[in-house]
Amino acid sequence: MPVRTLIVDDDFMVARVHRGLVERVPGFTVVGEARSGAQALDMARSLRPDLVLLDIYLPDMSGIDVLRGLRGAARGEDLADVDVLVITAARDSATVRQALRGGAVQYLIKPFEPAALTERLREYARLRQDLEREGAADQAAVDRAFGAARPAARTAGTMPKGLTRQTAELVERTLSDLAVTGAGGDSGISATECAAATGVSRVSARRYLEYFVETGRVEVRLRYGTAGRPERRYHWSG
Repeated sequence: MPVRTLIVDDDFMVARVHRGLVERVPGFTVVGEARSGAQALDMARSLRPDLVLLDIYLPDMSGIDVLRGLRGAARGEDLADVDVLVITAARDSATVRQALRGGAVQYLIKPFEPAALTERLREYARLRQDLEREGAADQAAVDRAFGAARPAARTAGTMPKGLTRQTAELVERTLSDLAVTGAGGDSGISATECAAATGVSRVSARRYLEYFVETGRVEVRLRYGTAGRPERRYHWSG
């Protein structure tokens, strides 16, 4: 049976992107989209999805309250069989802790590469398969269920494979100089513009920019055009 998925996000364009990504993963189907917390709880009761992709920032309540409602804490109802994958721009430790304690199976910070969501959906499908098999689970399956197989945080000071400290410092200077001079205004810089300013290829510039996003020194904002995917704009935050 396909993994029936409910998408909860107040931004219809973001929800549409998430729908497209989910429906491209074999074994998943989208059964609905909710724009608010109350609608999410109503749709969860009526549709009984297997998985909810849940944003934290909703117009009527926090996604954490939705998560508690799904667990029966808010209205005395039991929707505990619904799994939740949080997808949000919220990155404060309190929210992450609350999501973890509420039983979220994963936590993905916006914006992200499409492959990141695809990877987590496939891992979730694998976990479901592990835990739905008859008989006792082995230690590897239990470890996956409790998160031991999730990507570990990068050790501070280490560089990803294929990236060099010297080029990272070049990209960092470009970003920080742009922030200091205000040359980029509020629009930030794209990977193509970073490549032109530093002399590295666009692919390399994108990898370094995403590395700085991972380490928390750069923020990404999406700029929507008239067609195609939104452009990722990188803003230096130090």
